[in-house]
Amino acid sequence: MTVQWFPGHMAKARRQIQEKLQLVDIVFELLDARIPYSSSNPMMNEIIKHKPKLIILNKVDMADPNVTQQWLNYFKEQGQPAITIDALHQNAIKQITEASKEILKEKFAKEKAKGLRPRPVRAMILGIPNVGKSTLMNNLAKRKAAQTGDRPGVTKAQQWVKVGQELELLDTPGVLWPKFEEKRVGYNLAVTGAIKDTILTLDHIILYALDYLIQHYPQRLIERYHLSGNFEDKVAVLEEIGTKRGFLQSGGIVDYDKVYEILLREIRSLKLGRLSFECPKDLNQETVSE
Repeated sequence: MTVQWFPGHMAKARRQIQEKLQLVDIVFELLDARIPYSSSNPMMNEIIKHKPKLIILNKVDMADPNVTQQWLNYFKEQGQPAITIDALHQNAIKQITEASKEILKEKFAKEKAKGLRPRPVRAMILGIPNVGKSTLMNNLAKRKAAQTGDRPGVTKAQQWVKVGQELELLDTPGVLWPKFEEKRVGYNLAVTGAIKDTILTLDHIILYALDYLIQHYPQRLIERYHLSGNFEDKVAVLEEIGTKRGFLQSGGIVDYDKVYEILLREIRSLKLGRLSFECPKDLNQETVSE
C-alpha cells in the first residue's frame, strides 16, 4: 500500500522550515505517544540536518503506559533525548525547558565564555498534522496563541510564541511525508485520526485496528463489548459487536457501517482504555497482511 497525501501547503511548509532553521537552537519533534514511529516524519532528519532535537511524546494520557516506557527506553538507547507530555491537560513548560537546556548546555556555556548575555532557548516545533502542536503552544503560552482543531492541518502559517523568560517557540504547519511506504503507518495514522478517514476505506481501517486489538488487548474487547472471546474470524467478531449493540437492519442483518463507526469512535475516546498501536519491537516488521 502506497498512500499519496501531500497538499501544496505542506511542500511550502517544508521550504519555510528549512529557511527558518538558522533562527533556532533546537527542534522539538512532537509525536503521538500511541504511534511514535508512524507519527514521525521520515524526512525529519534530512530536513533539520545536524540541528539538536528533542522528541516530545504527546497524548501520553491516551497511550498504554507500559508501551510508552518501552519507547522511552528505545530512544535512550539511540542516544535521542525524549520526554512525555499531555499537552491538553498539563503544564509542560518546566519539563520541556529543562530538557532543552540540558541538550544545549555546551552551546550556552560557549556563549557565556564569549561574554554573551543569557537568553531564552529558541526552538521550532515540528510534527505531522493533528499531533497536538497548537494545543501545546496554547498550553505553554497560557493563551490562545495558535488556532486549534480536531481535524488535520489546522495550523497554516509560522508564528513565534514567547514562553516565560526562558523559551521562545516558532510554530509551523504540520508536515506529512509524500507517501506511506509501509501499510501499518497509513493505518496507524488513520486509526488515531492523524489523516482524514476518507483517505483509506473505513472497513480496512477497522479490520486493521481490530486485528491489533485482538493480538494485544483481547480482554479490553471482551469486557467492553461482552464478547465470547472467540477471535478466529474478525468478521464474526464485528457481527457479534453489532448484535450485542443492537445495530441491526431489517431481517436481523448487522449494520456494519454503524459497527465501524462506533468502534473507531470508542478507540479514539478511550472507551477501551489507553491503547498503543506499535512498540519498538515492531520496527522493521510489516504487520499488515495483503
